[in-house]
Amino acid sequence: MQVEIITIGDELLIGQVVDTNSAWMARELNKAGMFINRITSVSDGEEEILNAIREAASRSTIVLLTGGLGPTRDDITKAALCKYFKTQLVFNQQIMDDVETFLKHRVGHINQLNKDQALVPEKCDIIRNPVGTAPIMWFEESGLIVVSMPGVPTEMKHAMENEVIPRLKAKFTNGIVRHRTVHIFNIPEAVLAEMLSDWEDQIPAFLKVAYLPSPGKLRLRISGKGENAQQIESAIENAIKLLYPLVKENIFGFDDEKPESSLLNLLFSKDKTISCAESCSGGLMSHLITSVAGASNAFMGGVVAYSNNLKYNLLGVDSTSIEKYGAVSREVVEQMAKGACKRLGSDYAIASSGIAGPSGGTDEKPVGTVWLAWSDGEKVISRSFNFGNNRERNILRTAEAGIIIMKQLLERGTL
Repeated sequence: MQVEIITIGDELLIGQVVDTNSAWMARELNKAGMFINRITSVSDGEEEILNAIREAASRSTIVLLTGGLGPTRDDITKAALCKYFKTQLVFNQQIMDDVETFLKHRVGHINQLNKDQALVPEKCDIIRNPVGTAPIMWFEESGLIVVSMPGVPTEMKHAMENEVIPRLKAKFTNGIVRHRTVHIFNIPEAVLAEMLSDWEDQIPAFLKVAYLPSPGKLRLRISGKGENAQQIESAIENAIKLLYPLVKENIFGFDDEKPESSLLNLLFSKDKTISCAESCSGGLMSHLITSVAGASNAFMGGVVAYSNNLKYNLLGVDSTSIEKYGAVSREVVEQMAKGACKRLGSDYAIASSGIAGPSGGTDEKPVGTVWLAWSDGEKVISRSFNFGNNRERNILRTAEAGIIIMKQLLERGTL
């Protein structure tokens, strides 16, 4: 069984709207044991939609469409489907009743465009949409299933979770699909692949390994498919056990776990608090931590000490250290971390100072040079990095590295 997804809308192709629908659909279908063969985005043109359906139907069993079902002139998915399935639009009273019920307290009157939502292709099964006005249309012909859903994410998700996926699971016998993702910090993709070459040879052939890199970190996804869930899960867990000795020091999480969440959970378990003293990361480290619900139970606060005066006055950094070593230095960032513990009253602190770019670098300290420090108020550990010459990436990598290494230090009992 092969599944294809087609997302429809000019807004997707000009970058006005990011296509989150296909990513969510692919993830949920994969959980149900279905594999996505291809994802295509097309414009609001009848021929473009028709061609996309024809091509998908030539290689897939199931084609799922989102978008182009609204009441305006540019919503022409229904017309394209009528052409493909050689049928016509007919009035459906049940859908009209649903539209009237849905809009009753939302609009002053129901106009002709709203009424046209009740026109649906004659050769399809209609699935009612309790969270919108456009119905879901299920076509089935010569072994091909085509399902058309609204592009509004809440409507699409409701249809997929409550109707489409349950119907597909009832109709097809799917295999078992399982994934585990290991998050690895600060090992380049090519280096990691070389390190894990023998490990990949050791694991069962029915497991597939994918390397998914991003700046400063990498997701190593281990996937298995088959008929026996216990066998697949056991094989994946055994593969992770074999992986641990090779990269244990660089593993910072699993699956959907975020570094800031796992750091806070660790602090909660120890009944400890943390604060941040940030220069080049500009408050992003504090933002990531406070984006987690319940962060106030461990996060005391943060200081964005961008200027040297604030480093002196808020964090107690010795002015002679900046004059002698510069603001981007081991000596200054260590004082910032200690100062944050003292001034903000936290058990631990993370501090950052660097040259985010694109200007400001020197031969000794090029753009991308960053110092990070972690302290418990007395002891302090610091490390230098060079994150390259992209300002936005430098800021993100600084914030994430500060959080990830803080978690590792606490886990090892180094602080």
